[in-house]
Amino acid sequence: MLMRFDPFRELDRLTSQAVGAGGRSPAIPMDAYRRGDQFVVHFDVPGIDPSSIDLTIEKNVLTVSAERTWQPQEGDEVVVSERPQGRFSRQVFLGESLDAERIDASCADGVLTLRVPVAEQAKPRKVEVSSGGRSAQAIETNASAA
Repeated sequence: MLMRFDPFRELDRLTSQAVGAGGRSPAIPMDAYRRGDQFVVHFDVPGIDPSSIDLTIEKNVLTVSAERTWQPQEGDEVVVSERPQGRFSRQVFLGESLDAERIDASCADGVLTLRVPVAEQAKPRKVEVSSGGRSAQAIETNASAA
């Protein structure tokens, strides 16, 4: 399962807006949900060249980092510059029930989409219950011996 709540994220966002990022990379906005046997995670990466996106996994932490740069040309008079530039990153904690070896990543229309399958051992499975036979006799014998 993905970590759903970060109590400090809102505080970090407010602080960044008030005093600037202070050297920290801004977080990449994301949505995450489970669809059947996989988790789907969407990251907003508008204006970012897909070749600049790095995905790394260390233990159970997935790190997404990307870079967006824009340099005005000589003679340009910048009137407004609100879009953040530089290196962006986001970390997502992957639960033990996810298969980090089979993550699929694609980028289209400014959205990076990751599909993380649920590990086979974590999927619900049916367990057969036997009746009678040696198992039932062994239980009955142990119960009468007590």
